[in-house]
Amino acid sequence: MIQMENIAKSTTQHNSWDMSSSKRALLSVIVMVGAFMAILDTTVVDIIVPKLTGPLASDMYGVQWIITSYMISAAIALLITEYLIKRFGSKKIYILGVVLFTVASFFCGMSDTLFSIISFRVIEGAGEALIMVTSNIMIFSYFPPKKKGLAMGIFGLGVSFAPALGPTLGGYLSEYYGWRMVFFINVPVGILLTISAMAYLPKDIDFKKFKLNFISLLFLSIGTIALLIMLSKGQEKGWLNNSFIGLLLFTTIIGFLLYALSEICSKHKLIDFSLFKNADFTNGILLYFFIMGFSMYQYFYLLPVYYEHIKMLPTLDAGIAVFSFAIFIGFFAPVAGSLSDKIGAKRVLLISTVIYLLTSYLFLPMLNYYTPLFEAKLLTIPFGVAMGLFFAPATVLLLKNVPKEKGELAIVLMDYVRFVGGSFGTALATNNMEYFKNLNFQHMQDLQNPTYIYDYLHEIKNFAGISLDQAKAVFGGYETFMSYDYGFQNVFFHAAQWGAIGGIFVLLLFVKFRRVKS
Repeated sequence: MIQMENIAKSTTQHNSWDMSSSKRALLSVIVMVGAFMAILDTTVVDIIVPKLTGPLASDMYGVQWIITSYMISAAIALLITEYLIKRFGSKKIYILGVVLFTVASFFCGMSDTLFSIISFRVIEGAGEALIMVTSNIMIFSYFPPKKKGLAMGIFGLGVSFAPALGPTLGGYLSEYYGWRMVFFINVPVGILLTISAMAYLPKDIDFKKFKLNFISLLFLSIGTIALLIMLSKGQEKGWLNNSFIGLLLFTTIIGFLLYALSEICSKHKLIDFSLFKNADFTNGILLYFFIMGFSMYQYFYLLPVYYEHIKMLPTLDAGIAVFSFAIFIGFFAPVAGSLSDKIGAKRVLLISTVIYLLTSYLFLPMLNYYTPLFEAKLLTIPFGVAMGLFFAPATVLLLKNVPKEKGELAIVLMDYVRFVGGSFGTALATNNMEYFKNLNFQHMQDLQNPTYIYDYLHEIKNFAGISLDQAKAVFGGYETFMSYDYGFQNVFFHAAQWGAIGGIFVLLLFVKFRRVKS
């Protein structure tokens, strides 16, 4: 009788992808729009942060906490997302994430003080973490095995395209409607998403008992928080020359060591590291960490700065210039998904990495003040192509190399290394920019002939009708600008080297590892 009941149950159960094409499209749009909104908000807010010093009565270092608090909250919320999904189901957690994100966005827009906007950004970051993991795992489940690549291509359209679109949208909204609209625009989208998700997303039927290791969570959270603050504030404080940064480094090390000790001694692990026994999964995480986090995130940070501070474009025009390569990200993301289904995720990753390394070594370091704007846009297009081809196969590679019940954990780990790797990448970009600017400034002064400079300054003085001190200030400003310009070329090249390290793990995907018998 029991066997007959099991057979009857198995015949009535349906796979999660057993649905019409129209329903699959509707569900994909609902979850993809949520991910798009969450990711877009990150780079949109990055654009307006420098403009908030006046309205929020703070300095530049103060308003940077608007970004830092969001990253910290999202990273910590990621660590409990697997538990929440297994306990309550993807649908409920996705809706919870959208509600938290929408409500927090509204109150961020209403904020008049730095403390209040930082507080609501913490809630917003937690909402983003819940949205990203659930939306990724849901859209992956809506497509049959032969179309998993297409699923991630569609999802990658939002995840990869949104960060590049952020500067354009942020510049437009802040210039014509004010900085508050950057947050308010999320509210109607969030309300529509909540209603749509409640009405159309399928109910979860497979719940699992999952014990959360609170001690491991506490120690890993402490280490993560200290690490992200250190990376965010290191340049401002002078890195290890500052006692506060030294304390953060010490806290980071102790937090991660205590976490490792807790995991070793506990029966219930916070993170199942047995996933890393699979070589493809391990290489996938590492290439994602280095190529996406350490390298690509540097360019996401540097290119808008290049257009705005080197090419002297207004914020909106700088955003439009960034959009010239962003549109190729959106076009090639679904293409990468389809190619992953046809020729395999590994081959698509190899193609993406080759294009990316050629672009980052040969094309992007050519950008400088004298590069015509149209030519600068053309030089960044291959970067958009490589970025569009990257996300879908990387995600497919990870999810196809873990058991189905560990899919949530795989997405959590992928997003976690994206946050941490991206923080490292941004910190490297800011630190290297300052370092190479000073280095180039010193080189310029070493090459100068004092007699010639003295005569040249007097020519400026006589021609412009200004004092000698003013002439020195003008010339000093020019030297600083040019050292900044040359510094960008150095930083672009340096970012490419991290991509090359990630390329090693791409090549390892094609190496067959054999188990050695003892």
